[in-house]
Amino acid sequence: MTTRTDRLILRKFVQTDFPAFGAYHSRPEVYRYLYADPPQGEALEQTFADVLKAPFEQDGDVFRLAVVRRGDEALLGEVLLKLGSREALQGEVGYIFNPDYAGAGYATEAVAAMIDIGFSTFGFHRIFARLDAQNAGSIGVVERLGLRREAHLIENDRFNGVWGDEFIYAVLAREWKAVRRA
Repeated sequence: MTTRTDRLILRKFVQTDFPAFGAYHSRPEVYRYLYADPPQGEALEQTFADVLKAPFEQDGDVFRLAVVRRGDEALLGEVLLKLGSREALQGEVGYIFNPDYAGAGYATEAVAAMIDIGFSTFGFHRIFARLDAQNAGSIGVVERLGLRREAHLIENDRFNGVWGDEFIYAVLAREWKAVRRA
């Protein structure tokens, strides 16, 4: 599956993406809000191998696309849909971008395209995003796209001994269709 936007190409990862994938996945600032340490060495290689062969059939499976800039084909990051519930037709959107490309609207453009895929291709009824409450950049992305804040979870996660809050944002298929027409 390949999707094009004005400035981006969203496509499956290929083996030659590993150097760029590894470059941003090994950066601590990328993992700051992911409640995990960045993978290193063999763990990074295994993470990438898992991305290449990930199924998308059962609850918890992840569909992931590389985000490539048109023109120079630089790998900027990735967008994903996690199958939250097949029965309830719910997916979770997520994204990881190389900080070197921040501030140009690439994440917003790519996430919009992935939400389109979630509703049009996979037939989701609802797509949600879970964000660390301190992650202002990601909060800006989902709010610019018109997702609604549905919850503020207080100290619901803990990483390296520190409690963190989480926001849940969501949009229904009918709401997304109305927002995209506007």
